[in-house]
Amino acid sequence: MQNLSNFIRRRDFISLHDFTTEEIKILLDVAGELKRMQKLGIAHPYLQGKTLAMIFQKSSTRTRVAFEVGMYQLGGCALFLNPRDIQLGRGEAIKDTAMVLSRMVDGIMIRTFAHEEVLELARWADVPVINGLTDLLHPTQVLGDMLTIKEHKGKLQGLKLTFLGDGNNVAHSLLFGGAKMGMDVVVSSPGGFEPDKNILAAAQEDALKTKSVLTVEKDLQKAIAGADVVYTDVWASMGQEETAGDKEKHFTDYQLNSKLLSLAKPDAIVLHCLPAKRGKEITDEVMDGPQSVIMDEAENRLHAHKAIMALLM
Repeated sequence: MQNLSNFIRRRDFISLHDFTTEEIKILLDVAGELKRMQKLGIAHPYLQGKTLAMIFQKSSTRTRVAFEVGMYQLGGCALFLNPRDIQLGRGEAIKDTAMVLSRMVDGIMIRTFAHEEVLELARWADVPVINGLTDLLHPTQVLGDMLTIKEHKGKLQGLKLTFLGDGNNVAHSLLFGGAKMGMDVVVSSPGGFEPDKNILAAAQEDALKTKSVLTVEKDLQKAIAGADVVYTDVWASMGQEETAGDKEKHFTDYQLNSKLLSLAKPDAIVLHCLPAKRGKEITDEVMDGPQSVIMDEAENRLHAHKAIMALLM
């Protein structure tokens, strides 16, 4: 672990775009090994005596539990901080919060709305900063996604992943992750809800090195045909609840149901980052069906997050 840590130790984990293909492979390999050890009951206290501060501007189930339990299993301690408990929620500058926490903890995880807040935190912190989610990116989720795909498909390179729905933070990180690992990624969104053009352009630059193909395709049949992995997400992300009703009118045809799934490869697997709005973006039949690996995906958040912490901190 110490030798592997030298690759990315004390780095920030803000975007998969910031890491090389080899570094992401190491993260995935370590995640797999930590999972194996945890299943066998082998202790792995690589972060004994270390502390992670967890700042949550957005509510969470999987992110909080994965980081908190993961830190415990690694022998360390995690502190849950919400805006009501810390001065950041009362107007303290991010700069000051970053510098103070850096004197007391060994790493900071933040889950927030504006991506700029994570960048500002990382600018002033002297310890690794982990992006637990912003409105722009969700890299920790996609690392767990890639671990799940690798487990079920045996590889990442050369696979086709189709994402259905809003071109959101998950779609953006899937574009970066696919480009880095040689997966073809198709994002199928209604007009006006496509991925950010700057993110797509940056991901396409990454894709030149791995020869993966990144596509934005409105035609659902073209998008899902031949897919090895079919991925969906809620149509209205956290913080967009007021516009959810209006957005749903544009996304009705993008529901992942058995008819649409039948257009993918027969052995295609289904992913969803959760929480899911059953009966909206995905049906019970698909979510609970034999092609769904959604619960494996949720569990793998734990192992992927542990790899990030173990290697960075």
